[in-house]
Amino acid sequence: MNPDLWMILAFAGLLIAGVPVAFSLALAGAVGIVAGLSPAMLATLGTNTYNSIAKYPLIAIPLFITTGLIFERAGVALRLVRFAQALIGPRHGGLALVAVLVCMIMGGMSGSGPADAAAVAMVMLPSMTKAGYPKPFSATLIAASASTAILIPPSVALILYSIVVPGVDLRALFAAGLFPGVLAGLALLVPALLVSRRYGWEGGAQVEGAERLEVGETFKQALPALFAPVLILGGLRSGLFTPTEAAVVAVAYGALVGLFLTREIGLRDLWGLLGEAAVISGVVMLIIALAGIFAWAGTMLGTFRHLAEWVIGLSDNGGVLLVLVMLAVLLAGMVLDAISIYLIMMPILIPVMQHFGWNPVWFGILLAMNIAIGQFTPPVAVNLMVTTEIARIRLEQTLGWALLFVLAMASALALVALFPEIALWLPRVLGYNV
Repeated sequence: MNPDLWMILAFAGLLIAGVPVAFSLALAGAVGIVAGLSPAMLATLGTNTYNSIAKYPLIAIPLFITTGLIFERAGVALRLVRFAQALIGPRHGGLALVAVLVCMIMGGMSGSGPADAAAVAMVMLPSMTKAGYPKPFSATLIAASASTAILIPPSVALILYSIVVPGVDLRALFAAGLFPGVLAGLALLVPALLVSRRYGWEGGAQVEGAERLEVGETFKQALPALFAPVLILGGLRSGLFTPTEAAVVAVAYGALVGLFLTREIGLRDLWGLLGEAAVISGVVMLIIALAGIFAWAGTMLGTFRHLAEWVIGLSDNGGVLLVLVMLAVLLAGMVLDAISIYLIMMPILIPVMQHFGWNPVWFGILLAMNIAIGQFTPPVAVNLMVTTEIARIRLEQTLGWALLFVLAMASALALVALFPEIALWLPRVLGYNV
């Protein structure tokens, strides 16, 4: 049998058997090496594993994960929710609007959808349930809105994309993700408001008798949280620090906010958060490290080149092929996490992207939007798993609402695909290389 086929079938079989993605990648790579190269080449496993993670930009990933955990525990989400409620006031669909806005702001701190979903769901679900929103709707809306964290900088997924795609400026990716992230949030907000009005959630007596929060006071409380994205993006734009250094600044700032401003975490809590971040980062880094074996084997065997040639041969029309690629990534996003998708699919998609002359920054944002949709699309739906667990409901109860928000975000994806300047205008204006 063809070594390429051996490797692909081994990977698919291991995933179906329930083997974790990291080990499936490593074992499939080893199968490919034995089948197509030589058993002696297994001696390269250690070198390839090390080379996969021995990259300076990867330092930003555990640091931004740490930042997200610190802000989550420092009471930032609650202060943002209160400020957003004060701005919007009691009205039909007001809490739905608050949930989307807070998820987007939190995404500008953590870069992680699940962390964003957990922090906002803990605060928003009780008040939304009290206002008449069904738990399945609230859980799905928060999960979908939290997926914008993969687009709004800083994004862990975009950091990895900048590493696996040569020559892509991470600052340009961060800038390019901002408007599509906002567009995705607005796309989710429209059906949420329409449905809220249709069923009368948070309406009537609930609106008239609701307490109006003081804007000035809640703004003061939320100011440290609102300043975090300004600090990160402003520092990047001014050239004061690199993206990796921005991650260090974000951790330090988050620690200061939690210890001295909100005072909701202590030194002992901070130590525990560092340990938790280390565990989460270890999982991510393990996937990246072991994927190096799969990547090296696929490159040496020519597997990725053969698959790319097959994909290119499907159609001469770049638009048709782009739709096919987006559908494939969407399906992958339903069962795999963002890190795994980039590591598995990019070696195949880079030649396709180059063949059709797609802008790598724009293409990276399209992939991120697709993966974002996958974060709240069953069966895996990591964000949805988090929010349904907090809401204490079954995942199956959210299927109808999930479909509604998938269609909404897919419309935003279609707009970015049709009008690339939605993503590319800001990095061009800021002078980044696109």
